[in-house]
Amino acid sequence: MASTIIGKSIVIEGDISGQEEVIIQGTVKGTVTTVEDVQVEEGAVLEADVQGGNVSISGHVTGSVSATGRLELTAEGRLVGDVKAARISFAEGSTFKGNVDMDL
Repeated sequence: MASTIIGKSIVIEGDISGQEEVIIQGTVKGTVTTVEDVQVEEGAVLEADVQGGNVSISGHVTGSVSATGRLELTAEGRLVGDVKAARISFAEGSTFKGNVDMDL
């Protein structure tokens, strides 16, 4: 399956939705919704609610995150917002402020 890449110099204000993996390197203000995986790479900035299969955060996210699979917050990742996921992994060095709902 193809991936959508939002490059480092791209700024999107609005909603992103689709059926494929989304890799974010730039800035998004709005919502990101896909049934596939979402990767927020180091240096990326999201002021957005994120919904996806597996969600990996290495950048900065302000907004709620919902993952039907796994949420991973890497050592470089910063998240301010509520989380809902079946599985959660926060690496040492990551920062998180919000509430967690593990959908059992």
